[in-house]
Amino acid sequence: MTAVEKVKSLEKRISDLEQENKRLHDTVEYLTRKLFGRSTEKTSSLALGQMSLFDEAEIMADPKAPEPDLKQAENFHRKKFKGQRKDLLKNIPRIKRLCTLPEDDRFCEACNTTLVPVGEEFIRTEIEYIPAKVTVIDIYRETFECRTCRKSGEPYMEKAPVPYPVIQHSMASPSTVAWVMHQKFVNALPLYRQEKEWKTLGVNLSRATMANWIMAASRDWLMPLVNLMHQKLLEEKYLHADETTVQVMNEEGRKNTTDSYMWVYSSGQHCRHPIRIFEYQPGRSGTYPQKFLKGFKGYLHTDAYAGYNKVPEITRCMCWTHLRRNFVDALPKDINSPEATLPSQGIAYCNKLFEIEKTLENLSDNQRKSERLKQEKPVLEAFWAWVDSVRDKVLPKSKLGEALTYSTNHKKELMNYLKDGNCSISNNLAENSIRPFTIGRKNWLFSGSPKGAAASAAIYTIIETAKARPEPV
Repeated sequence: MTAVEKVKSLEKRISDLEQENKRLHDTVEYLTRKLFGRSTEKTSSLALGQMSLFDEAEIMADPKAPEPDLKQAENFHRKKFKGQRKDLLKNIPRIKRLCTLPEDDRFCEACNTTLVPVGEEFIRTEIEYIPAKVTVIDIYRETFECRTCRKSGEPYMEKAPVPYPVIQHSMASPSTVAWVMHQKFVNALPLYRQEKEWKTLGVNLSRATMANWIMAASRDWLMPLVNLMHQKLLEEKYLHADETTVQVMNEEGRKNTTDSYMWVYSSGQHCRHPIRIFEYQPGRSGTYPQKFLKGFKGYLHTDAYAGYNKVPEITRCMCWTHLRRNFVDALPKDINSPEATLPSQGIAYCNKLFEIEKTLENLSDNQRKSERLKQEKPVLEAFWAWVDSVRDKVLPKSKLGEALTYSTNHKKELMNYLKDGNCSISNNLAENSIRPFTIGRKNWLFSGSPKGAAASAAIYTIIETAKARPEPV
């Protein structure tokens, strides 16, 4: 090897090492931000320059922030405040508490004459929390007899009907089981902590008993409803899907540390009857959505997971929020540096699409499709032209390179939402549905068995579907 060739070889080696060093540096910054930084992806948070390591309370604290406005007592005429006072407590029972003088103090200090009330003055409104209480209900059944038939030698007796127990041979009532489920699956309160709370109320209710209640009530009462909801879901034309890991103990033939998955399937944003169905499965194979969605023909909104390709006769719509997240991950620590220019441009294109989408929410599906083609398609064309122009200038293994590759590889699926006005630009609906499960998972950590995981899926199905329904007017 000549000296010139050796120099060129060393220069290439140095260039490769510099690129590798840059990639590793970006990876360290990305992981540090994920570990210590704020999880929000809102543009306002990016404008801080560096991801904050402070607690949310320290970030959001504002000495000038006002107390929440409460509804004024209806019988008093005070200054009206715009907005919240009327609505905040409109459905909560109201009690009038009058502060008065004791009988012994109702005398005039000047002449000792008895004082008489002449009016009332409104002082303030407070919200009072009344702790829960437990009541034991003994259920009896009354028996009736026909005296005329008895006198004729043909006795006739009839017993009053009795409500069917929510769980056979148990002291559980519907309200008790519902409260245990609410605490665990809505408030993410593990059963061992609920056990302590029940003791403070005078009831020695073990976590094992509560677990039995959850399993039995889910099997007997919720699963038939979930199966019916599944049938209705497959009749929809627009669905969303997502999945997340869950640790399940005592799975046959598997270690307890092996990841299982909770899948969620949601009806579309503009459907008439919102449905959210959770399904536990021991793995992430594409055969699971293929089996669950058998018979569905329509638009399926997902992330880029290839397993959904096994679902036949669907049109996949991929998520622009995921794409935007990739550009956010590519931002350097100092977003004002020149290296932040390209990721910021990608974020700006995505933000523009989301801004337009907000203005189209109240339109009909045909109008929304027309406006998307008119307003969003030019933005999309500019975005793809920008991707093509910068793709070769970026390291393929860098975070920005991965974001650009993701864009190119899934261009067709990212554009499919333009085909129908009822399609969504993102898969946020499914992600928001599964988020309460991921929050709860941090507290209760794992499911004790596959049956327990299936019961949890049924309960989350009912809860998230109920939350998705519009509030009554």
